Amino acid sequence: MLCSEEMSPRVILFFANFFLSVLTALSVYVLLPFLSTLMPIAYTGLVVAGGGLAAIILFPFMPRLVARYGAQKLALIFAFVEMVTLFVLAAAPGAVASVLLVITMIMVQPFVSYELDLLLEATGAKEGSTGRVRTAFLTAWNIGGFITPLLIGALLANSDVYGRVFIAAAAAAIPFIVLFATRRLPSGEVPQPSHMKDTLTCILHNRDLAAVSAGHIILWFFYVWAPLYIPIYLHSVLGFSWMDLGWIFSLMLIPYVLIEYPAGWVADRFIGDKELMLAGFLVAGSALASISLLKSSSSLILILCILIISRCGAALIESMTEGHFFRRVSEKDINSVSFFRAAWPLAYIIAPLIGSTILFFGSYQLFFIITGAFVAIAGSIATLLVKDFR
Repeated sequence: MLCSEEMSPRVILFFANFFLSVLTALSVYVLLPFLSTLMPIAYTGLVVAGGGLAAIILFPFMPRLVARYGAQKLALIFAFVEMVTLFVLAAAPGAVASVLLVITMIMVQPFVSYELDLLLEATGAKEGSTGRVRTAFLTAWNIGGFITPLLIGALLANSDVYGRVFIAAAAAAIPFIVLFATRRLPSGEVPQPSHMKDTLTCILHNRDLAAVSAGHIILWFFYVWAPLYIPIYLHSVLGFSWMDLGWIFSLMLIPYVLIEYPAGWVADRFIGDKELMLAGFLVAGSALASISLLKSSSSLILILCILIISRCGAALIESMTEGHFFRRVSEKDINSVSFFRAAWPLAYIIAPLIGSTILFFGSYQLFFIITGAFVAIAGSIATLLVKDFR
């Protein structure tokens, strides 16, 4: 039914983004707790950074691969690699093999997202509807993220057998692969990639694109710090069960489903992106810093409120940075899209190294204070440099 002729290419991509979200969220939430069974927690960030480094090294080759093979074929290949990697990881092949598999898993995920970006842009959204199309695409991702923590809570209700979660993540790749193997999507005009150095120079000399790209990178710092370090802090340090954390993490994602599309609509029609982006950074950063105040005696409702507030801010940032950037570029500018999507692996290099450094010399409380302050302050500075379109 998913692949019927009546289903538009854009809807196909929304479904694909949903399944990619399920796959990614399942693996990310349990990643540090899983790695902490193999090594000290302070070293786990180095493994995550290894995956980000591998992706950054390969990202400059993506535009030419797209020009040669097409975004759909590459998305299908990367999704298959991700599925196989997760199935093997679930078999608990040993510490060294597990580390290499985790690096591969982290490396491949942003490549799949990048190909989906190009395919969505090729569907030809009009300038005045860019915000709504992009936020609808993000909403599909966020619905997947909403149901995933409940699944984690059910899978880990009796014991921390993380292999079950990796199997579920691998299974989520199967419908993605079926969608892309059975339905041909529009690819737009054949892109002509330029040198990445020229693209980087162009973006850095465009204050608006540079600012929104910086804001997007800061958002991805939040997306590394929050889902990696909050679960292990609440579960392994404060002692909350995965059953409790499952429904808490699910409810905390409601703002993404409820806020992003209306925010894109408001930005398209009324106030633009800048004000909402600024509010998002201040809210997300403050909430992340307030995690440092939680204790093992803290109520679940208090934890839930803080996490929901943090995601309200992140939802505003995500919808505004995505909409603003893709108003300025098209799928033909694949180098710019590549640069924008490189925020994902770049954050996976830098943010875990920062986390490991803080945990080497300090505490979780210090970690959340420093990272929350960074998101609020650095994000606000980047936002003030954005040139609003209204």
